[in-house]
Amino acid sequence: MVKVSSVSGKEGKFASLLSEKLKGLGFEVYIDNANKDSGGDTGNVLGRLKGTLNTQPVLLCAHMDTVVPGENINPVIREGIIYSDGTTVLGGDDKAGIAAILEAVRHIKENNIPHGDVEVAFTISEENGMTGAKNMDYSWLRSKLAFVLDSSGDVGTVIIQAPAQYKILTAIKGKSAHAGISPESGISAIQVAARAIDKMKLLRIDEETTANIGSINGGGSTNIVCDKVEIFMEARSLVRSKVDAQVKHMLECIESACSEYGAEHETTHYLSYPEFSISKDSEAIRLVDSAIKKIGLETQLKSTGGGSDTNIMSGKGLQAVTLATGMTDVHTTSESIAVKNIEKTAELVAAIIREA
Repeated sequence: MVKVSSVSGKEGKFASLLSEKLKGLGFEVYIDNANKDSGGDTGNVLGRLKGTLNTQPVLLCAHMDTVVPGENINPVIREGIIYSDGTTVLGGDDKAGIAAILEAVRHIKENNIPHGDVEVAFTISEENGMTGAKNMDYSWLRSKLAFVLDSSGDVGTVIIQAPAQYKILTAIKGKSAHAGISPESGISAIQVAARAIDKMKLLRIDEETTANIGSINGGGSTNIVCDKVEIFMEARSLVRSKVDAQVKHMLECIESACSEYGAEHETTHYLSYPEFSISKDSEAIRLVDSAIKKIGLETQLKSTGGGSDTNIMSGKGLQAVTLATGMTDVHTTSESIAVKNIEKTAELVAAIIREA
């Protein structure tokens, strides 16, 4: 599957392949319109396999898209570990999760193992703001328990807490002037931006909170006082009140610097995704804990500093958790995953279906 390119917004070919694979396993397949406003070439691939038992359904989720460079991936296997050839990412984030789901269902069917309804959601544009999960047709799904296969770490690791993230975009507007003849008549947007950033608390704020400057764009010729700079920032925290306070602090730094130098700014900020936290006593945790133990592993409950489709699904009212698949160095050309980890993840998914 990693040979089928599916960078964010261009998952259409891969979605068609998965649709056929699911139909071959007996799934009813539905592709929603989650891409309607994003301009991507497909919606989410949703599927339902009718159960042999009248028990609660479960939703298995993994995202179809990969980060760049993700075109023309050439996977290689060395000593039981799958890599790319070093020129691209591997795409195990998150196709290893998809592979595990497909293999688990195949195993359940081949061995005539009794099961309730099994639903799948293969989402689009997770890497690009979780567009697929945000715009999914949840009315089509019946499951209340969701297991999202999308984390690094040992198989058996369950993510039970993840942060909210805010995006902050500001355009600082100064005044251009000749830098050699009359620099005092100008207002350097770069200088204002530097003052604002210097005042900000950034990177690790506390054990639950982070903030970062992603990029700064602006300026041109050295003989012109720069009149505009754009800054792209983010803030996250496991605690909503903390991330709200961090955003307020960053906005105050921008306002203060502009006031000091007589510059102006246009700033917007928005919640990219909400925090999620699930109780250790929840039904989803009890179920996955039992499944992990059934395959001979120990359950490791952890929090993370990254977001996933789980954040969105939790906000939609599902009991959702993220499961590790054993992938390493994701989002880099050194990305890899051991074959044994994909096999163990498939075992875990099959155990979840049996436990449900």
